[in-house]
Amino acid sequence: MATIPAFTVGRADRPPLFAPRNTVNHLPVLEVHRTRDFDVTGLGDHRAWSKIEPIDMTCRERVKRGEKCATWFKALWSTRGIYFFVDCTDERLSATRQPDFAPLFQQDVVEVFLWPSETLPIYFEYNISPFGSELPILCPHVGREYMPWQAWNYHGKRRVRKAVNVRGGTAEPGAVITGWSAEFFIPAALLHPLPNRKPARGVEWRANVYRIDYDRKPTRHFTWKDVGPSFHNHHLYPTLLFV
Repeated sequence: MATIPAFTVGRADRPPLFAPRNTVNHLPVLEVHRTRDFDVTGLGDHRAWSKIEPIDMTCRERVKRGEKCATWFKALWSTRGIYFFVDCTDERLSATRQPDFAPLFQQDVVEVFLWPSETLPIYFEYNISPFGSELPILCPHVGREYMPWQAWNYHGKRRVRKAVNVRGGTAEPGAVITGWSAEFFIPAALLHPLPNRKPARGVEWRANVYRIDYDRKPTRHFTWKDVGPSFHNHHLYPTLLFV
């Protein structure tokens, strides 16, 4: 499968290093509500999820009539970190069983980008495949260059809690399905030592959510906020406001 620009090392499509808080293109602000910590199942079936509305994601490519690819997400926070649930209507599992820390973005994947503090050009990226493989990385920018770094000392309270669910078919590479979902909790401890990494009421993070689907040509790229050809244009990320 062809490599996509989500992880291309080099220039990001951006002018200056920083941008003021959401003064660019009237970026959206999503209020994220607090929850008590809970176990993730991949189903999004905890009662806390039922209290908030899903956020629809849009496809950058033209979608043909009748194509089943609707994608949406939800987010919650606790004092220990942030939860995401991403639901992907899908027709086929265009992915294989890759090991953790593999280039998951070359197959079907969900991605979340978190930029807790605009004081530093460093943000966190998390990828998860339909089979539960994961890729947690830190992305520092120096000028217009960026080079992702793999998470280190990744265990215990620093490890992401995650689960996936495949519906309408078997969880096997190439299987015909009706959809899949990913549910995961990113602990604030994993974002150490980034400033502003602990969720609390009134705290704001810049962030974005993505999905890549390889079922068809061209590859489908779904986003909460379209930031251009590179997913790494972090200066255009919308805001999460913890309430």
